[in-house]
Amino acid sequence: MVVNAGTPAAAGNRNARTRKQHASPGDDIAGLQARRTAARLLGAVVDAGTSLDGLTDHDHGHPQFLALDMRDRALVRAILATALRFRRTVEALIVARLDRPLPANAHSLSHILHVAAAQMLFLDIPDSAAVDLAVSHAKSDPRTARFSGLVNGVLREIARRKERALPAALAQTVEAPDWFAARLRAAYGDDETAAILEAHRVEAPIDLTVKSDPAGWAARLGGIVLPTGSVRLERLDGPVAELPGFAEGEWWVQDAAASIPARMLADVSGLRVADLCAAPGGKTAQLAHAGAKVTALDLSANRAKRLAANLDRLKLSAEIVVADMAKYQPEALFDAVLLDAPCSSTGTVRRHPDVPWTKSPEDISKLAALQRRLLDQAVKLVKPGGLVVFSNCSLDPEEGEALYDTFLAETSDVIPVPVAADEFPFSPDFRAAHGALRTTPAGFANASPRLSGLDGFYAARMRRTG
Repeated sequence: MVVNAGTPAAAGNRNARTRKQHASPGDDIAGLQARRTAARLLGAVVDAGTSLDGLTDHDHGHPQFLALDMRDRALVRAILATALRFRRTVEALIVARLDRPLPANAHSLSHILHVAAAQMLFLDIPDSAAVDLAVSHAKSDPRTARFSGLVNGVLREIARRKERALPAALAQTVEAPDWFAARLRAAYGDDETAAILEAHRVEAPIDLTVKSDPAGWAARLGGIVLPTGSVRLERLDGPVAELPGFAEGEWWVQDAAASIPARMLADVSGLRVADLCAAPGGKTAQLAHAGAKVTALDLSANRAKRLAANLDRLKLSAEIVVADMAKYQPEALFDAVLLDAPCSSTGTVRRHPDVPWTKSPEDISKLAALQRRLLDQAVKLVKPGGLVVFSNCSLDPEEGEALYDTFLAETSDVIPVPVAADEFPFSPDFRAAHGALRTTPAGFANASPRLSGLDGFYAARMRRTG
């Protein structure tokens, strides 16, 4: 067969030659490349503070991740989420089996051990396979080859003792960096912090906002109805897009806590409402479904495209504007404004276990300053007498309670509009100062840990007076 140099077949041949030229020892061992990728990406998260979602995006993720087939990508994602969710416990069990600490610069060796131990302790991977692949990985990397015996010994010792050692380690470790746990304790006290950190060990459920008949959809999908009106599924047996009602646009995925801020605007039927920082569009969909004339604003053209696609599936409409909110000047002021501001996302650790390891106190302070600027601007976009709801998915008071306290004290033309104890079925459990609402992963007990909790959210309602 004659192949033109520009055809896909030729490109495939060139790629194959390139892969062969850059192959490493052991590349033909089944499963090894997935473990190498997991260790590489774990390093990108904990050493460089890179977002796990960005690294494992199926279109724009890390090249090493994109080179894997879909099955291995799923495995890598599971290994990484587990290694990060239980990072302190895994670390404690590794350290307990070392005669001396690892060299300070032995990051690659540490990541190999963490990837293997996470599989052995928490995933359905045979111990022997995890150990053998880790040893092969260590031998194939010049930085770690001389430590292959240590990898073998430490991991086999973990395998031998894990039935007793794992429960003890789980009881004694705090699954968070020290700074993160300290800030939680300062804000919530020891008991609530312990409950939040324990909830972070459990993968989050799947919450759906439905257009109508929550009880009917819960029965059809095998879920439960929450007091917020959301339908909660404990887990999925397949892709979300294959569930009944998805293609027909009958519901969308949205954590129950994230559905609360839009509800705080009450009856928006016929009103002009701005949803600021709107993508991916869950709150825009809520407002549009409630009859509002929504202007959805987002800085990113790519995120705006995703928002448009989501609304199209849901058969809902909104005006989508790509603009910098700080510079946005509408033709007329809005009747109401919803600002779900960019934040540290520390309320979403159950879904994003990399967050405590990729954020810092400095990040929180910078984001809080940004939120304050955006809130100042949001108030200017609403008519006198109109409502503004400010929210974010952070657990940190610097981005919530403290920010709102300062804002109210320094802003003369805004008054708080408290959420009444009987306004929503969930109001009594979540009310905070000034009638704002505060949710946490430990704040909603249910039949099982997987069905319990909410994302950490802060939401405050106010009215512009002049």
